[in-house]
Amino acid sequence: MLAVHLEKGTVRVNAVAEPLRPPGFALIRLLCAGICNTDLELQRGYYDFWGTPGHEFAGEVIDADDKTWIGRRVVGEINLGCNQCEWCRKGLSRHCPRRTVLGIVKHAGAFQELLTLPERNLHLIPDHVPLEAAVFTEPLAAACEILDQVCFPCAAEVTVLGDGKLGLLIALVLNAHGLKVLQFGRHADKLRIAAKQGVQTELVRGSLPECAYDWVVDATGSSEGLAEAVRMVRPRGTVIMKSTVHGTVAVNTAPIIVNEVTLMGSRCGRFEPALQLLAHGTIPVAALITETLPLREEYS
Repeated sequence: MLAVHLEKGTVRVNAVAEPLRPPGFALIRLLCAGICNTDLELQRGYYDFWGTPGHEFAGEVIDADDKTWIGRRVVGEINLGCNQCEWCRKGLSRHCPRRTVLGIVKHAGAFQELLTLPERNLHLIPDHVPLEAAVFTEPLAAACEILDQVCFPCAAEVTVLGDGKLGLLIALVLNAHGLKVLQFGRHADKLRIAAKQGVQTELVRGSLPECAYDWVVDATGSSEGLAEAVRMVRPRGTVIMKSTVHGTVAVNTAPIIVNEVTLMGSRCGRFEPALQLLAHGTIPVAALITETLPLREEYS
């Protein structure tokens, strides 16, 4: 079978043996996968990764211990917990100290013809949801995670910094839940996607407002984004950190301390609310697809 191999910044498509299916795991045929900014950071050296990347996918189960999975279209949660520790018992395997992570930490990812995941990680794709939309389940769940972490007042104003895929999903999710969203970005075409759904957008051409917002989400995907978000947030405001970057991020802690700013890390989320949004067509994820590439070809 074919599999993408990433090592020392070089990407290749290789012929490899089919993976063995451990007990409790499903063997899944890849149908569609998404390229995430995290994948690009892995190529730049994040996590000192080598192997098969890819963690946003939709597939078909071709073998499993529970035979009712066979033939079903699925997406899968990317964190493989031990299923024994206190975090796993709480349903928070994303924080399991012994976890592996699909396509990121010690578990081969989705950019291959066949992959494996624990059956407990699988979720059925609603019948009427296209594969191209289902691929967005994982990043959409990450956007929804903010609503699990922060108790926003009704119709609160939230600022999103960044107009990449995750930034757009965050703005669209918060907007769909009745929050007043202002999104800053550097790409007019991307901002139009959010604006069509009622998000207030602003194209960044110069300096950003300072000490202006109670909640700021950094979804820039850049090492400078956190510092920008800290400058934008009001005293006693909250910065929600969504950017994943390779290397150490430098930030001046003085204004964080003096202004009593809360920094909140935010990563993976539950798949259930994301699948509900996809099932109802609430988030126009198809507009975020810029190109479709076959697995068999190599790209630099």
